[in-house]
Amino acid sequence: MKTKIGCLMAIVLLAGCAKDPQTTGNQAGSGTSGGWLKTPPQTPSNRTGTPVAYNDYIRQAARNYGVDETLIKAIIQVESGFNPNVVSTSNAVGLMQLKASTAGRDAYRMKGKNGQPSSRELKDPAVNIDLGTAYINILQSQQLAGITNPQTLRYATIVSYVNGAGAMLRTFSSDKRVAVNRINQMSPDEFYQHIQKKHPAPQAPRYLWKVTTAYQAMTY
Repeated sequence: MKTKIGCLMAIVLLAGCAKDPQTTGNQAGSGTSGGWLKTPPQTPSNRTGTPVAYNDYIRQAARNYGVDETLIKAIIQVESGFNPNVVSTSNAVGLMQLKASTAGRDAYRMKGKNGQPSSRELKDPAVNIDLGTAYINILQSQQLAGITNPQTLRYATIVSYVNGAGAMLRTFSSDKRVAVNRINQMSPDEFYQHIQKKHPAPQAPRYLWKVTTAYQAMTY
């Protein structure tokens, strides 16, 4: 059993964070490399360790913005492997791989600030986690508002983080209200399968699989 668990986690870690995400939304996510499964992984792998120094930042951000703490950790694991100094070729920075001019700017605006964060700020774990979690809140409370099933919302958030909410919603309908209604008529597994088959960006289904695998490993 331990061998199987180790192998599954190795897949996630080897798939890792792609350094040249091609996003169509606000967020510069990863997920352009590695394999993916056609169904959500049902066998969770072993826990991934969160550096103790980041636990308080993650917990506080999750509380401040009403975001699932484990989802934050899973995204960080896939995006950066908990390395705060990672910078992608598309200039996504830090633990949650934020682009200053898109997700960073949106998070700044949400917090009542003008402009955008500097690269130095984004390499600060506390700032990066705070802004990245604020951005997840923006996705869930605004762009994905109306999705009722918590698991489906988590899947939708993961896909939107890497490739934008608009691109995901348009796979259901060009009308947001119609898209949300169609999503709500699906089970979480049906939504997952839809993303695997219908999302136009190849990195989206891979990223969904990787973050879901990391998430399940952390809740095992």
